[in-house]
Amino acid sequence: MDLLLDYGQNVKQYPQLHEFFRAHRPPTLAIWGKNDPFFVPAGADAFKRDNPNAEVRFLDTGHLATETHGREIADAMREFLGRSVKP
Repeated sequence: MDLLLDYGQNVKQYPQLHEFFRAHRPPTLAIWGKNDPFFVPAGADAFKRDNPNAEVRFLDTGHLATETHGREIADAMREFLGRSVKP
């Protein structure tokens, strides 16, 4: 509960996170539920704005995407890591 109740601390760090994306452009995969009422699609688009190399994928689901699209998300992660991580 401490983490949940302290979520505002994460929000305060968003500018630093996005500055990191702009400066370093790390391999980034953001898979988003396009119907998520909490983390709206514009949040995912911010990854792409600040890191043109980011891959943003929207799924026809809501906030708990791993419960409805777990296999699809896992497959996308494996594929992304397979071509993004250098040995």
